[in-house]
Amino acid sequence: MLNKGMLRGFLIALFFGVVLFALIPIHVPRPSFIPGFAPPPDMWPRTVSILGLSLGILAMVLVALSGGRAAPEEAEYSPASPAEWRNRLIRLALALAAFAGFVFLAPRLGFLPSSMLLALAAFILAGASSRWVAVLALAVLLPLGLQLFFGNVTHTPFPQGSWGIFPTFN
Repeated sequence: MLNKGMLRGFLIALFFGVVLFALIPIHVPRPSFIPGFAPPPDMWPRTVSILGLSLGILAMVLVALSGGRAAPEEAEYSPASPAEWRNRLIRLALALAAFAGFVFLAPRLGFLPSSMLLALAAFILAGASSRWVAVLALAVLLPLGLQLFFGNVTHTPFPQGSWGIFPTFN
C-alpha cells in the first residue's frame, strides 16, 4: 500500500505524465517547418512537464529509499472530520469547475482573460480572498507577464479567442 509520501509523488508524476503524453501532443500545434534557430512551440510545456514528472518520480524514489518513513518535519494528523471532508470535496469540485471553465473559455475569450479568471479562482480557492488588492494584481499581472514573455520572446502561440472581445498582446 502507498503511504502519504509515495501517493504524493505518484499523483505528481501522474499529473505531469498525462500533460506530457496526452495533452501536449493534442493541444499544442507543431508546425511542419521550424527554423533551426527557433524552438518549437511545445518546447516549454514539454520542459516543465518533464521536470514535473521527474520530480514526482524522485519523490517516490526518496520515500522508497527511506523505508517508507515520513519526513521528520511532517507531523501526524488526526483523521479529518466529516465537515472537513465536505469542505475539501467542495473545494475540489470548485477547482475542477474553474479548470473546466478555463478549458471552455480559452478558445472563445482567448488565453489572457481566461487565464486571469483561472488565476483569480485559484487565489480565492487557496484562501487569499482577504487580500483583494494583491489577489487582483497577481491575477492580472501573472497571465499578462506569461503571455508577453512567451508570446514575444519564444513566439509561443496562444488561443486568440473566437469571440473577438479582447485584444491580444503577442
